[in-house]
Amino acid sequence: MTDKVLSKKLKSLITVRVIFVTLLLGSFFILQVGYRNFPYPRATLNLIIALYTLTIVYSILLNRVKLYALFAYAQLFIDASAINILIYLTGGIESWFSFIMPLTVMSASAVLDRRAGYIIATFNSILYGIIIDLQYYKLLPIEYDMTLTEKAFLYNIFAHISAFYLVAFLSGYLSSRLEKTTHALEQTDSDLRELSLFNEELIENIPSGIFTTDTEGRILTFNRAAENITGFGRKIALSRSIDEIFPFIARGVDIERIEGVISHQKAGDRVISLTISELRDIAEKNKGFIGIFQDITQFKEMETEIKQKEKWAAIGELSANIAHEIRNPIASLKGSVEMLRENIVAEEHKKRLMEIALKEMDRLNNIISDFLTYSSPRPAEFNAFDLNLMLDDTLELLAHTAPVQDNIAIRKDFNAPPDVYADNQKLRQVFWNLGMNAIEAMPEGGELSVSTRENDNLIEIIFRDTGAGISQENIGKVFYPFFTTKDGGTGLGLAIAYRIIEEHNGKINITSNNSGTTFKVIIPYVNGKT
Repeated sequence: MTDKVLSKKLKSLITVRVIFVTLLLGSFFILQVGYRNFPYPRATLNLIIALYTLTIVYSILLNRVKLYALFAYAQLFIDASAINILIYLTGGIESWFSFIMPLTVMSASAVLDRRAGYIIATFNSILYGIIIDLQYYKLLPIEYDMTLTEKAFLYNIFAHISAFYLVAFLSGYLSSRLEKTTHALEQTDSDLRELSLFNEELIENIPSGIFTTDTEGRILTFNRAAENITGFGRKIALSRSIDEIFPFIARGVDIERIEGVISHQKAGDRVISLTISELRDIAEKNKGFIGIFQDITQFKEMETEIKQKEKWAAIGELSANIAHEIRNPIASLKGSVEMLRENIVAEEHKKRLMEIALKEMDRLNNIISDFLTYSSPRPAEFNAFDLNLMLDDTLELLAHTAPVQDNIAIRKDFNAPPDVYADNQKLRQVFWNLGMNAIEAMPEGGELSVSTRENDNLIEIIFRDTGAGISQENIGKVFYPFFTTKDGGTGLGLAIAYRIIEEHNGKINITSNNSGTTFKVIIPYVNGKT
């Protein structure tokens, strides 16, 4: 026990002693209640005066002594002695004040510890036993009722001693438990203060802005980073509602992640990314809201710059691919026309040169048409139609192409609802491109299987071939414009298909290995509409 704690306990003991002496002994003596029990009134008065005097002395010495435990023992021994003297002065075995002795035992346990309680209990037992014995043998001038026998005296002593030690045990146990509880509470309080300090330091030093509000949206806390990001001082912010600091938040705080612009007093407009969530207490009761936000102005500027660079890079790559695709047919056209102009070929070859020129013109026209389809697609026209019937028509056309007629089998398995809501012509183009891509992937023959199914309000259309597959280095490029591994291909078919499916809020997945390639087209389907 620290001297500081013991000093506080001694102050309490002194205060209780003064109150007790004043209310109990003083009232008994002054009001002369049961005056016959005061055979020695002057001696009793002197005892009361002595107790008051000692109290004054204790108060003076309290701030000067260094050995608080010894000082406490001295007070407790004097108190026990004074009570036994009071019992002697007020009738011994017939005294009204014998009940006070257990209080000194309780005081010893409360002020010091269990051991002190047992010591004072023993001291009281010795003094009280001596007084009662001497009274019985009439060695002390204290009158008593002669009807009291020796057994009554012995039992009285036994009862009081038992009470002293019982009180010592109980008060010592309670004092010990109280001491441990107090220590645990102090430790908990210290831990809570440290945790609170740590949380405050953490919140203050975290680079993200943090605020909390009540249920009405009025700001309760506002950390240092929040001040720097918003330009509002803490005192100003704490007097405002959250929508005054962040005007892009709708009136009535919602739980969401949003971005918006605020006007910083010094830095101008700043883009803020803000996440708001409910603030709950231990009982899961809503106390308000907590918000965490960052200044993402620089990130937005960098993002815009990167997108611009990516855009120009894509334009440059697309231009290079267009130039490459157009250059080949133009070179063939130029060579054929020059040979015809110079008339340096035999008559039988002129027809062949004209056919080459016309074929390259058609190729050039197809390249330009496909590019226009990809770069400037017409808006999708949604309408209801039979998906299975449209797939049947597309597969029927594919079945009459030369490669299919020779050595490619087409199988179908339709399990999706037939009626969909989409752009019929654009989806037909997607399925035609996927079908032709699969057929061209099987020059040695194979099988093309087309299946449909419904899965969680989604329609899946699956094209699976048994070709050689696509290499892993190229599988991520198949939807790039002008990317192709085939001779004579424009590389726009799959790119166009990808864009059309995006218009339908769907997606195309591709998986491939050395035993074939699978394209899975997924479009949403809700209540009969995609």
